[in-house]
Amino acid sequence: MVKIGDVEVGEFPLLLAPMEDVSDPPFRALCKEQGADVLYTEFISSEGLIRDAAKSVQKLDFFEYERPLGIQIFGNEIESMREAAAITSEANPDIVDINYGCPVKKVACKGAGAGILQDIPKMVAMTAEIVKAVDKPVTVKTRLGWDDNTKYIVEVAERLQDVGIKAISIHGRTRKQMYKGEADWTLIQEVKENPRMHIPVFGNGDVDSPQKALQMKNTYGVDGIMIGRAAIGYPWIFREIKHFLETGESLAPPSLEERVAACRRHFEMALDWKGERLGINETRRHYTNYFKGIPHFKEYRQKLVTSDLPQEIFDTLEEVLQNFAGMEMAYPYEY
Repeated sequence: MVKIGDVEVGEFPLLLAPMEDVSDPPFRALCKEQGADVLYTEFISSEGLIRDAAKSVQKLDFFEYERPLGIQIFGNEIESMREAAAITSEANPDIVDINYGCPVKKVACKGAGAGILQDIPKMVAMTAEIVKAVDKPVTVKTRLGWDDNTKYIVEVAERLQDVGIKAISIHGRTRKQMYKGEADWTLIQEVKENPRMHIPVFGNGDVDSPQKALQMKNTYGVDGIMIGRAAIGYPWIFREIKHFLETGESLAPPSLEERVAACRRHFEMALDWKGERLGINETRRHYTNYFKGIPHFKEYRQKLVTSDLPQEIFDTLEEVLQNFAGMEMAYPYEY
């Protein structure tokens, strides 16, 4: 049984990656139902939290059924991050996670997210202060390094463990790579095989099918896998990986009816959670994967991503159900 501190997370846990404007409560609910073992929130600005900004504070909210759940924070000032971690801990998540991996310019170029990979002593000092500030297990999500010349992740992981983190998730790319090229899991393996490491090491990057998950598990020996982009619009990736790891057999892909029902429910929850404007805008990125592989779908996709009225979106989903009924579905990773 893998444990993050005293939190049991399964024999080989599958984790939903924290993704801005994606891993909100509506989407997390669907991923939990489909087998995700650990959920992480969208990242939350430390400055927003300590200033009580409504958008940041709302991201602290979660439901009991989501446990075990980690709330992720980011920032570039040690004192702000320490204060934000204390506020986060009061929301009573199971885990407090630190974002040292976001490569986006507006975050990284201000020294937060992956930006802190350019200042490892500060990264270690910040982590130590956060661990001291909270009574929850602290985890870290990070990358191999800033660029090809600074892949210090083996040493960094050990130093972060030494100041008290209880697990680390590593994306197999540098910040400079962003999401380009292939993720390199060999250094993740080196972290895992470091005899001084005793906390769980989770791998992240390019796991988009059950077969790939099994390959990464067997080849690199990680304690679990964090899934990000492959889950967008396709929460079934969790149940498919679990079934394949347990049986060696592929589950049938979700039917059209399942996809429409999940999409409709996702949208309904988004409207309830975020209101009409945000609910509409932030569900759009999921539609492509919900219906990936359906031929001649462009017209319906266009309607889904351009409509500004909830009823129009519900009507389009009903049209999809009627016009493509009985169609055999495939997996998104086969296209």
